[in-house]
Amino acid sequence: MTFACVVVLHESAEDITRLLASVDAHLPARPHIVCVDTGSHDDGAVRAEAWGAEVLRLDANPGFGAANNAGLARVRADVTVLLNPDCELRDDGLARLAALAAGRDALLAPRLRNGDGSVQRSAHPAPGGLDALLPAAVHPRVLPRLLRERFDPWRAETPRRVGWAIAACVAARTSLLRRLGPFDPSLFLFAEDLDLCLRAAAAGAPTELHPEIEVIHHGGTSTTAAYGGEPFEEIAAQRRRVIGDRLGPAALARDDAAQTLTFATRVAARRVLRRDADRERAQLRAARSASRGAGRRQPS
Repeated sequence: MTFACVVVLHESAEDITRLLASVDAHLPARPHIVCVDTGSHDDGAVRAEAWGAEVLRLDANPGFGAANNAGLARVRADVTVLLNPDCELRDDGLARLAALAAGRDALLAPRLRNGDGSVQRSAHPAPGGLDALLPAAVHPRVLPRLLRERFDPWRAETPRRVGWAIAACVAARTSLLRRLGPFDPSLFLFAEDLDLCLRAAAAGAPTELHPEIEVIHHGGTSTTAAYGGEPFEEIAAQRRRVIGDRLGPAALARDDAAQTLTFATRVAARRVLRRDADRERAQLRAARSASRGAGRRQPS
């Protein structure tokens, strides 16, 4: 079994340098790595090429999904790992994840950890169900373990199917990814991973979280810089677009209710605890604005 990695670069010089150093430190052999540079102004592509990666330079930024699709077209391996440049390997887990992916038609995601070692909320239940109102009203941390892991699957300690996972690191058979796209190129940024996992599930390919395999995901550096902060409005708008397109208006209405209730209860809880709730208030405003059909903007 061979595997390759597709890594999309956008002003990612420091990130790709760290990622490639971790590949050399932890993998027994270098996989074929395709780096797709989306009009960056730094030397990330040059650094990747000097390391030995295959580099595809795009004149402009077509978006995360379209860039991944272009990189996948260059892959010749049996398995492909879609890998963000701001990831960092802790051990040989990436090779183990690829080996698992070779044996099934599924999207496989590892546990993601933040740079400080904490567990990232990287795996989620499928959106749009009536049961989503329970964890919106009652924090999953106070629920029994089985319900807690159902509604917060990122907390799971054993492999399990999930509704969707963040695409910072996703492994699958190359043939499956090509059959799926893998991404919808009309989604410039945000919710591409949700869309991919929903389409995969509809095609009979589940998304699996494998918490026994861990990858560090430093996360958010390029998008935060492009938007001048956390882009809550864009995230909420793209989430609604994907759920409406893939699951229909009834599921969208249920998800709107669950999202609004989730952020409202978080604001209330933080007020009771006398903690800062600015972030939660911003998320609540974004969810309400998106449900009223507010416009979207894209970074240049």
